[in-house]
Amino acid sequence: MFENLSDKLQNIVKKIKGQARITEKELNEMMKEIKFALLEADVNYKVVKDFIATVSEKAVGQDVLQSLTPGQQVVKIVNDELVNLLGDGNSRLNISSNPPTVIMLVGLQGSGKTTLCGKLSNYLRKEGKKPLMVACDIYRPAAIKQLETLGSSLGIPVYSEDTTDVVSIAMNGIKQAKSKLCDVVILDTAGRLQIDEKLMNELVDVKKTVRPHEIMLVVDSMTGQEAVNVAEKFNEVLGIDSVTMSKLDSDSRGGAALSVKSITKKPIKFASVGEKLSDLEPFYPDRIASRILGMGDVLSIIDKAQEAFDEKQAIDLEKKLKKNEFDLDDYLDQMKKIRKMGSFKQILTMLPGVPKELKDVEIDEKKLLRIDAIITSMTKKERKNPKVLDASRRKRIAAGSGNKVEDINRFMNQFEQMQKMMKQLTNSKGGFNPMNFPKFK
Repeated sequence: MFENLSDKLQNIVKKIKGQARITEKELNEMMKEIKFALLEADVNYKVVKDFIATVSEKAVGQDVLQSLTPGQQVVKIVNDELVNLLGDGNSRLNISSNPPTVIMLVGLQGSGKTTLCGKLSNYLRKEGKKPLMVACDIYRPAAIKQLETLGSSLGIPVYSEDTTDVVSIAMNGIKQAKSKLCDVVILDTAGRLQIDEKLMNELVDVKKTVRPHEIMLVVDSMTGQEAVNVAEKFNEVLGIDSVTMSKLDSDSRGGAALSVKSITKKPIKFASVGEKLSDLEPFYPDRIASRILGMGDVLSIIDKAQEAFDEKQAIDLEKKLKKNEFDLDDYLDQMKKIRKMGSFKQILTMLPGVPKELKDVEIDEKKLLRIDAIITSMTKKERKNPKVLDASRRKRIAAGSGNKVEDINRFMNQFEQMQKMMKQLTNSKGGFNPMNFPKFK
């Protein structure tokens, strides 16, 4: 995400960052380049104008231009203003002290509301909540069926009715939540291909009757300026509380995300960053700004690692490594945990200082599935003690996993090298860290 804008801003920053002196003329040239970069990213013109004016005003001061590190000072100002543009701080959901909390999802058809309903329910359940999804979209074919399928795959209840009275569905859904002791209700409302009076009147009726604690607008990041126009209209007529950006991982420009907060004055609370139901992240403006300027996003990596790795399991694993008892079952378990953190390419984009050439390298993650197949084709005894793998056993494993014997030999050689490396890691000063777990080619 933000790839095009990020490349341009990082190139601009490189020119100025290490300079010992910066003239006002050089600063003005930099502001012009940033302005064009933002406009090319489809950021709203008024937003760009205000952004450039604010950065210029703060950077032209004598305390910046005459400081020991003027380049770094300017970069800090740009970073701070990007954070302000995206929304200062992470805004949490409006959770009611008197459950159930009612969250009403609104937006145009195709923006990703129904999928987000599943993702948000899954996210809230991990936070210790008990959600109920209510199917209020009675117009789109198969919308109710889609939500019920999502609910079934997640093990989260879905309430629906065979009626055209959307207000009644919403009210009865809340009653159902109370009877089932669900503390969060998520209303998946209908959308249209474009904003019309009938759609907005229906949503206003639901709002007046249900009085949701949070009205969350779902906007498709890929629609650029149109997403901003949609957000402005929904906020004007309905009055929204927050925005979630869907398909943000596919948005290489970033104009919608950089404009919507300034235009609506409402915070972006979540970003949908993939197709899996776990691919929903809280929106942290400071981390996004850091990624755009190439400074990485280590905090998000730590969040992903903490979610994937259990502290007790990590301690147990360290003990096994010290005793040289790390086997192929342990290896497979660790690989699955790392894959839960997301794709390696996604993690690379969050690391500071990684060259663009490395970020652009295509990583064939199918190779990980091949390793999975190799290990699961072994018996428990073979996984526990790989030394028993003679030629005939390796031939059987190759046939069972769809590989060649040479592939099995290569993997086992790499595994032995990895065992030695991991033993050294446990004896090092920093101890064992799951993030250092090596990935085979």
